[in-house]
Amino acid sequence: MTPRPSPAAPARPPIAPLPVPLTGVVPPVCTPLTPEREVDVASLTRLVDHLLAAGVDALFVLGSSSEAAYLTDRQSKLVVETVVAHAAGQVPVLAGAIDMTTPRVLDHLAYVTGAGADAVVVTAPFYTRTHPAEIARHYRVIADRSPVPVLAYDIPVAVHTGLDPELVLELAAEGTLAGLKDSSGDLAGFRAIVTGVRSSPEITGFSVLTGSELIVDAALALGADGAVPGLANVDPEGYVRLDRLCRAGDWEAARAEQDRLCALYGMVGVGDPARMGTSSSGLGAFKAALHLRGVIDCPATAEPQVPLSEGETERVGKYLAAAGLR
Repeated sequence: MTPRPSPAAPARPPIAPLPVPLTGVVPPVCTPLTPEREVDVASLTRLVDHLLAAGVDALFVLGSSSEAAYLTDRQSKLVVETVVAHAAGQVPVLAGAIDMTTPRVLDHLAYVTGAGADAVVVTAPFYTRTHPAEIARHYRVIADRSPVPVLAYDIPVAVHTGLDPELVLELAAEGTLAGLKDSSGDLAGFRAIVTGVRSSPEITGFSVLTGSELIVDAALALGADGAVPGLANVDPEGYVRLDRLCRAGDWEAARAEQDRLCALYGMVGVGDPARMGTSSSGLGAFKAALHLRGVIDCPATAEPQVPLSEGETERVGKYLAAAGLR
């Protein structure tokens, strides 16, 4: 008997070249969950549609707002596959490859690029104390193995190590890094990187992105290329409008829009600090807002985060109403 041929494996989505530099609004996409804490694929695709309809410039999955630290590898892979397939090349998809050490990051790198991510976003190593030379080695090894551009993610509140601006510029000049998502809170350091990129002829196509919701207008005025604000899940139109106003040089209107978004960002503090941490409150508020806006089916956050109470959720609704979103 002639053996039946095995069914062909599904083709991996093509990996598109990343715009050089990447500019505009790049929401760090939340990960909707079911009440059983599994990835809610239907809600995730609606969230992608919500963001694309607003005119965002790229999508970033498996970052802090995606609850990447809480997801299993199986769930993380599903998130990347779902978003890449649903975005279908309309915008680039960046994926976090975030873990404690270089070998573990390389494992993440394999499945996120295999799923079609257009670039990877990588923090410094954490858990063990690292020297700047080890951080540099970490990024060089990853870039050497990566089929897509590598962006650094500076988030010292999570990894307990800040990225030195001189090191970032060195890695940019040698082509190891294609960009930076800066969530350091160090505006002076951020400015040093923006200035260094602008004044260094050997650095080309390097994207400098702020991770702050609150100073996007200031960052763009300094010369940043774009923003990766978690609140853009809730109000992507607002951040796209802010970005376009800044690029048009209408700084007065941009300041007014930034002020509105800053007021909306107050929702991240609705959670009672006596019973929950800032992550539970902030991510819980984003998901509650998306649920109230009809984008996702369930506002659940990953374990062991504490859910918002009914009263706290009502306060989120008041922030939406004040911002003109309900």
